[in-house]
Amino acid sequence: MTPPRPLLVPTLCAGGDCGGRNVVPHPADPAVTFLAHGIGSQHDLPISPFYAFAGAFAALFVSFLALGLLWSTSRFRGDRSGLALPAGLQRVADAPATRTTLRGLGLAAALAVLLHLLLGPDDPARNPAPGAVYVLLWVGLVPASLLFGPVWRLLNPLRTLHRLLVRALPRPGRPLPHGLGQWPAAVGLFGFTWLELVSPDPASTTTLLFALGGYTALQLALAARFGEDWFADGDAFEAYSALLARLSPFGRRDDGRLVLRNPFHGLDATPERPGLVATVCVLLGSTAYDGFSDNPSWINAIQTSPLGRTLAATLGLLGSIALVATLYCLCAAATRLVSGPHPGPLTAFAHSLVPISLGYLTAHYLSLLVTEGPRTVSMALGTDNAPEPLSPLGPGALAALQVVAVVTGHVLGVVAAHDRSVRLFPPAKAVAGQLPLLALMITYTIGGLSLLLN
Repeated sequence: MTPPRPLLVPTLCAGGDCGGRNVVPHPADPAVTFLAHGIGSQHDLPISPFYAFAGAFAALFVSFLALGLLWSTSRFRGDRSGLALPAGLQRVADAPATRTTLRGLGLAAALAVLLHLLLGPDDPARNPAPGAVYVLLWVGLVPASLLFGPVWRLLNPLRTLHRLLVRALPRPGRPLPHGLGQWPAAVGLFGFTWLELVSPDPASTTTLLFALGGYTALQLALAARFGEDWFADGDAFEAYSALLARLSPFGRRDDGRLVLRNPFHGLDATPERPGLVATVCVLLGSTAYDGFSDNPSWINAIQTSPLGRTLAATLGLLGSIALVATLYCLCAAATRLVSGPHPGPLTAFAHSLVPISLGYLTAHYLSLLVTEGPRTVSMALGTDNAPEPLSPLGPGALAALQVVAVVTGHVLGVVAAHDRSVRLFPPAKAVAGQLPLLALMITYTIGGLSLLLN
């Protein structure tokens, strides 16, 4: 029987130890097979860079001009909008039995991953735990949150464990520190992306046990101090899911009613909290670094760096995030300069980066989910002869889908930013105030498409 091909999560690449990331060769093939960013190599995709960039710029400019001419007042109403869903459906969704079942499923899945890490082989080709973490959780939360809202809040095993501990050892929580906001989530997301993209052996069961065990202990300790409200902004995965769920067609009005709504209304309701910019920039910057990290010149640079591969890759990841954040802050400063003082803080336009993040995540990881996701489930169910993961799309169609995802994310960002601009700025300055934002979108688009096509 032919040995199964190894499960390779998006942190694995060809050519040896890439940026401190181990490569698992096929047992029956001297060549290293790899799956990076969901499609294999990101370079030399079968699509013309000229047409990709031309189409992207045309879409952005046409959107900007059309919005400036036809969209003069704010149309998004945040959590006040939405068509109420049937009361029976809401009763089922909010029923204690439904919530208990979902919490039980989340805890059972977490325990299954723990058992595979403790008892399973230290080989991602035969252990579904790495795929469960890097594919089903990290990537799977994207479509799940888009379709069903902030699902991780209902499934989160950390919340369930906290509730069980509180019942056994009741302890009143203290108020969260003022101004903390989403900074803990930003730090947690950076930690996870560092584990995925930089750590020397991310798919090792030992690495995952230490990382997940330490994260669980820290989260439970902080929740014991501050109460269950800690998880909304303190748990990286819950904040990640809630942020993407802002673009879900399902949401809740401010009166608690479950509604079907225009996703832009949900995006407009994104709370302008401290740490929001940092959280979105970590998502954007880490995805950008992931796209760049398999570039041969970068691989050679970190392998020959006197700092060592891990430290050099860490600085590269930090640099990518810092670049994204710096560009956004410069854009915010230029917007204030062009439009004059306005009540919006630095976070006023941070929500417009969420669809851009979604576009990048889709472009980089969608194919990974649809190919390696079923294989991970097959291994978890004990299927020894899991099918070879195959992409449902050919290289050309997949490349086109990636470009469309990136461009669409930026166009949606332009729409969200325009609506916020006409709300904050005087009519005479609303369009001019968006020029720095348009420049930012163009810069991000150039960077995103360059990572895909070069």
